[in-house]
Amino acid sequence: MKKILITGGAGFIGSHVVRRFVSRYPEYHIFNLDALTYAGNLENIKDIEANSNYTFIKGDIVDEKFINDLFGIHNFDGVLHLAAESHVDRSIEDPLRFVKTNIIGTMNLLNVAKNQWKGNFDGKRFYHISTDEVYGSLGNEGLFTEKTPYDPNSPYSASKASSDHFVRAYGETYGLPYVLTNCSNNYGSHHFPEKLIPLFINNIINNKLLPIYGDGNYTRDWLFVEDHAIAIDLVFHEGKNHETYNIGGFNEWKNIDLVRLLCKIMDGKLGREKGTSEKLITYVKDRPGHDLRYAIDASKINRELGWKPTVTFEEGLEKTINWYLNNEDWLKNVTSGVYQDYYKKQYS
Repeated sequence: MKKILITGGAGFIGSHVVRRFVSRYPEYHIFNLDALTYAGNLENIKDIEANSNYTFIKGDIVDEKFINDLFGIHNFDGVLHLAAESHVDRSIEDPLRFVKTNIIGTMNLLNVAKNQWKGNFDGKRFYHISTDEVYGSLGNEGLFTEKTPYDPNSPYSASKASSDHFVRAYGETYGLPYVLTNCSNNYGSHHFPEKLIPLFINNIINNKLLPIYGDGNYTRDWLFVEDHAIAIDLVFHEGKNHETYNIGGFNEWKNIDLVRLLCKIMDGKLGREKGTSEKLITYVKDRPGHDLRYAIDASKINRELGWKPTVTFEEGLEKTINWYLNNEDWLKNVTSGVYQDYYKKQYS
């Protein structure tokens, strides 16, 4: 039985990947490593915690000794590395935290994989999941491709760009078998409500203001998280070693247009008069270094691996809203902080 380590598997994207791998691959034993910081939530994966091919491990990738000991015990065949600090606003407030997790943590994993596998890389794979923000900002035209030069503008994107470079360097220097993907903005269920879509869903439910940076014309490419998990599955199993694949949703939306659509749908779901939620929109001071536009060219992964999004943005947004409305306890537990008590004694 192959042993696969997934880091950050109690987080938003990670929980969807863990669920997919545990359910689809009974021949694998999936080890989910998560530090259970504010964005890690074991309720995200409660439905698969009893599966015989699944093990949760609480731990921090920044702890070098812990990571070395963990690899020594389990001798993993593959690593899917999703653990990261990912919120731009938090990176502006505390950049060193992002350096520690996103750079030092990745380095610890790379070092132990290199040393544990000792040049015998048959059947091994290190998969690093990254972001389109490493490419910087686009103007009104053009798309990010795998050959777009890196030009990060925030501490978050700079930390991810650095970790990307180290992954490639370990491939070139030591022959480490890696694949790397850069994805666009994800949305879907189990998303911590600090990011735009879940935050605004929660605010609309509670009649709170909807703060929009600047003029609201910042543009993002939105990728449904379940489509992303499918892409990750494909890249891990069928991607070529030492290759990068961009994963995007082919869904460009200006923030203000997205929020207006969200308000319209939410008013219908909540039985409110049309236009009620739009009155909650308020424009706030822009954040520093705010990138104007991100847009992914995902033609390579489509051409080589046959992947493309399975849902439109409107369908995905409908599914996302329905999930939050049908899981109000999850949302309340997260916004209140109660979720942090889940298994607190067991994993203290």
